[in-house]
Amino acid sequence: MIFLKLFRESFLFANDALRQNKLRTILSLLGVTIGIFIIIAVFSAVDTLRNNLQQSINKLGSNSVYVQKWQWGGGEDYPWWKYLQRPVPRLRDFEELQKRSQTAIGISYEVSIDNRTIKYKSNTVEGAQIGAVSQDHNKTWNFDFEAGRYFTEIESRTGAPIAIIGHDISTNLFPDGNAIGKQIKVMGRNVTIIGVFAKEGNDILGISNDKQVMLPLNFAKNIIDIQNEQYGPTIVVKGKKGLTDVDVESELRGLMRSIRRLRPNQDDNFALNKTSIVSNQLDQLFGVLNKAGLFIGIFSILVGGFGIANIMFVSVRERTNIIGIQKSLGAKNYFILLQFLFEAIILCLMGGIIGLGMVYLGTLLVKMAIDIQVVLDINNIIIGIGTSVAIGIISGIVPAYSASRLDPVEAIRSN
Repeated sequence: MIFLKLFRESFLFANDALRQNKLRTILSLLGVTIGIFIIIAVFSAVDTLRNNLQQSINKLGSNSVYVQKWQWGGGEDYPWWKYLQRPVPRLRDFEELQKRSQTAIGISYEVSIDNRTIKYKSNTVEGAQIGAVSQDHNKTWNFDFEAGRYFTEIESRTGAPIAIIGHDISTNLFPDGNAIGKQIKVMGRNVTIIGVFAKEGNDILGISNDKQVMLPLNFAKNIIDIQNEQYGPTIVVKGKKGLTDVDVESELRGLMRSIRRLRPNQDDNFALNKTSIVSNQLDQLFGVLNKAGLFIGIFSILVGGFGIANIMFVSVRERTNIIGIQKSLGAKNYFILLQFLFEAIILCLMGGIIGLGMVYLGTLLVKMAIDIQVVLDINNIIIGIGTSVAIGIISGIVPAYSASRLDPVEAIRSN
């Protein structure tokens, strides 16, 4: 009960300080508000970016390995000259991996052709991405269908003139929504639509099937040179359930060196890329962003903390008579200390709650503006409230202690 009484009195004193000294109190709370806003806003922005990027990475698969010419990465130290003379993945590499791999549940050979125009009667779609894939593509990538189906093994093997299209292409070419069975012209050839991918929306990494036209690899062979580097040939290997990307990568390295007949003293002439490379780089970036936001936020909160401490010293001076009366009536030192300490905490909580409210309003505005799922995690809210309480304790402990040590007789005599 005593804590409830202390909390009630402290809240009333804090409210009284806010009403009597609005400008002073608001300016002091501003530092805490801005600090909490910056910290939580940065944490939420990082969590949002991480969540959306992770959704993109999940499409690639957690235990998939990509056999390519170029190593994923970049920056000033990127040794591009080492990779320039490497051969691209060949059909022979793909076929040998299919025969020899023991860890793969699926192996696909894939090429991509950007910025093509797709036609159906008088309707056209520009900027479409053409993908030519082997049969196991549905095992190495994650996607859903809005309508229709995937290629059969016979269709893939014979190179049937069929296609699966993305949601955006289907919507633009077939406003009535009936795309299955229609023929469209792709790279000068007529192909029949057998499936439509489910809508995936905007993707931070640009991984989306919405503007994709997918063809069987053996059909695309008759139109383009699928081993040409300009089409970015890639072999995607998906590991069996229970295996990690490290297990798959270890086997692949040995198989590729054997297939390409590399001597023990020769470097790999291929790259084995996996999603953990992207994840590790993102973790480093997010770590820097979190630290930067935390530094700026703490600086603002410290400024606000000094302001709260100033308010509390003034409050102690203004209520010295009241403190003397309370002590003369039997109030203990800890009662006076907790009373002022609670008041400082309540003032800081006010600033923290305002800061959290600003972050919440910001998330609503972002959702309305760019239609992206913003993450305001409960952990970030706890961090905001916890930081406000900590600043209240730090900024209020000295004024509260000085108030508790006042001599009651001298306090009553003071003006």
